[in-house]
This record gives sequence, C-alpha cells and structure tokens, in this order.
Amino acid sequence: MQKKTILLLEDDENLNRGIAMRLEKEGYHVLPAFGMSQAKDLFERHEVHLIITDITLKDGSGLEFCRKVREQSSVYLIFLTALDDEMDIVNGYDLGADDYITKPFSLMALLLKVHALMRRVEVAQTSYLVCGDIRVSLREMKVWKGQEPLFLSKKEMQLLIFFLENPRQIFSKEQIADAVWDMDGQFMDDNTVPVNISRLKRKLGSDGIQNVRGIGYIWTKEVLKE
Repeated sequence: MQKKTILLLEDDENLNRGIAMRLEKEGYHVLPAFGMSQAKDLFERHEVHLIITDITLKDGSGLEFCRKVREQSSVYLIFLTALDDEMDIVNGYDLGADDYITKPFSLMALLLKVHALMRRVEVAQTSYLVCGDIRVSLREMKVWKGQEPLFLSKKEMQLLIFFLENPRQIFSKEQIADAVWDMDGQFMDDNTVPVNISRLKRKLGSDGIQNVRGIGYIWTKEVLKE
C-alpha cells in the first residue's frame, strides 16, 4: 500500500525534524518545509494527503498559506501553533482548517488527530461502518440498530465513529478527550468522557465498548467497512 504523504510546514528545525521522524515511524511519508515558498513548491509537485502548518512563520503566515491551498484543494489541514487566542482559533477554522492544535502540545494527541484524518482518506469511498446489528452511515451521519434508527448527540456520534474506526485498541480517557473534544480539554471535567460513553453504551444496548480498569476503554468487536 502506498504511503500517505504529509506536508509539514514548521520553521523551527528541531521541532520539524522531531515531528517528521515520529510521523515517518508511524508509516507516513513526510515532506518537511521550513518556509512558505518551499511549502508551496512541495505542495504543487506532490500528491499531499494532509498538511500540518504553523501560523507564525519567518517568511509569512500559515493562515495565508491555508487560504492559497483552499483556493485549489480540499486537502486535510491541521494548524499547529502557539497562537491560542480564541479569535486566532476561530480564524483558523473559518479559513478551512480541519483541526487547530496549540503549542505546547502532546505528540500522542497530534498522532491521534493525524490518524483520524488519514482514516478519512482511506474510507473516502466507504459509506458505512458495520458492527453486528449496528450500522453507521458516514455520509449521512446516521446510525441504526437493526432496522431502527438511533438518535445520538453530536458527541455520542463522534465517540461511536472514533471507536468503530479504532477497534480493539485501548485508549485512555485523555486520548479520547483529545480525539473527540477540544485538544486542551477546555470546558471539560473528569466525568465528561465516562458519562458520554455510559450514555452511548446505554443507547447502543451493546457491550462493544468495554472499560479496561485503570487504563481506559476499548471497542472489542470486529468492524466492517462497506
């Protein structure tokens, strides 16, 4: 299988190399860029599946780079920046970012976000995730149990898709929060993840989600993609 390609625009050379090394260890092909002009050239010459970019760059703004990219492509894009003001975050999403991560950041949290977006690339042609009598339409964002529709909240739906896309892997409460809620766990308390998982399990009427005592949660059953 061909490796998925990530364009990494970060002008801190040590940080760039550290992130690139970890991403390559995870099986991705990384195109490191240390400035806007280099990033633009790499993007034009390669098939890129995901862009990770800083905003404050020595030779320009990552926001402007995002604006240029969005004029010609819907490629997935993550901002990775020290700008943590609410308006900066809003501007990032308004320009078409798929995620916004503030520094300092957890490398594991970044990897979870990258894996999630890359799975979207993989399942672009996939319409459904199926596990037993549970069926999720990724295009309609609807879920059925047998023939009956299940009505889930937005976060419950995101939780379900997260587990179905990552079956038989144990995730800590913090990793789930990073993947489904805001990166820094803003406006969350310690009970947010367990409470939402409990509600989801009750609505599903399934033992697919199991609590691994002292570690986290796991989806224990096989998942099919259709």
